Amino acid sequence: MWRGTLVLLIWAGAVAAQDWRKLDSSEIAAALTSRHIQYENAQQDFFASGKTLYDAGKPSWGYWRVQGDQFCSQWPPNGDWSCYDLFKSSDGQKLRFIGFGGDVSEGTYTNRN
Repeated sequence: MWRGTLVLLIWAGAVAAQDWRKLDSSEIAAALTSRHIQYENAQQDFFASGKTLYDAGKPSWGYWRVQGDQFCSQWPPNGDWSCYDLFKSSDGQKLRFIGFGGDVSEGTYTNRN
């Protein structure tokens, strides 16, 4: 029993040390509008018009919006919207997108190359 409790305490401490804060609707809009994010192998621009440009070697145009305290995106020709919880790092330089299935994407604010 102590071993399980110890593992949980270590895990909780590691999560807290990262200091990620979940953003609400207005914070998501402010965090993404007219911003450029650099991921490990891609980059993305979020335009105030609701358009987004994702580039992982080949540019792809889609749409983004905020809905119910989540970031949502849609990529034509698919009409479905995918939504993610959005977290910001304590230093304000990184964003973490967490999808319904637990998939995680992390990016850093940069200037457009």
